[in-house]
Amino acid sequence: MNKLLFILILMMVFFGCKNEKAKLEFLTEKIPDEIPIVFRKEIIPDKGIIHKGIFSPDLKEYYYTISDKNFENFNVFKIEKNNGIWSEPKEAFFNSDYNEHGMSFSPNGKTLYFSSTRPVSIDGFLQTWHIWKSDKINGKWNEPVFVDIPNLRNKLVSHPTVTNSGTLYFHSSNLDYTEMDIYYSKKVNGKFEDAKRVEVKSKLRKCTPYISPEEDYLIFASIGNKLDLMISYNDGKGKWIGTKKLSDKINNEGQGNPYVTPDNKFLFFTTGEYLKKKWKVKWVNIESEIKITNTNNK
Repeated sequence: MNKLLFILILMMVFFGCKNEKAKLEFLTEKIPDEIPIVFRKEIIPDKGIIHKGIFSPDLKEYYYTISDKNFENFNVFKIEKNNGIWSEPKEAFFNSDYNEHGMSFSPNGKTLYFSSTRPVSIDGFLQTWHIWKSDKINGKWNEPVFVDIPNLRNKLVSHPTVTNSGTLYFHSSNLDYTEMDIYYSKKVNGKFEDAKRVEVKSKLRKCTPYISPEEDYLIFASIGNKLDLMISYNDGKGKWIGTKKLSDKINNEGQGNPYVTPDNKFLFFTTGEYLKKKWKVKWVNIESEIKITNTNNK
């Protein structure tokens, strides 16, 4: 009995230390378990809608999108750690007079991809959402440049997410949002190739993907009566298998914009009923579910 008690005490100390570390990393009083909780209520606008939220890979900055309730104007804001507290929000460096949304860092933090409605200065391009990027050189972000996906030049392209190899995943559709699905484009000799559809077993339309840096799992929103977050796994041979809906603890309103922290531990996502437009970003510990699914697929 004394040995068992000693083991229990060690486990409590171990998990207590892990929670304290996480509290310092995210500057929050509470760390979620497998039940989602709201992340930073104070940045949820009274007259607007909060959308996707992501961290820089070093967890020192948090970027998130705010739109009006008519979904006509989108802007990205940033908070950053200053002396152990989160700063006041300020506009992201890549904001323009147009709309910005769906941002994502490369795993090394040196490139930031985002979607924007700013005009492409190339003949034949329709003004809609396209992918742009900015590189960090000598500690400073350079002017954003257009990312050309050759076979999607006349399509809506949005919500990029990138792997260690530089492959981009994103959703694309017609300009009226019909036929929306998830695609990927590989980078070869500095240029992105024609996009290919991600072959995930689902009859529903799909959007707002998150790809793990190793490209071993993919989380996305399926578009039915509401948005549900789904997960699918790469079998190591290029096929996506084990596709399933995440738990009902996560999928209980309408969910999208998934993002997972670099340690594969916390899932952040936007949630809220569409008509009520009272959205919030929640986070949840997804570590055990990812590990279980990975084990089952090996």
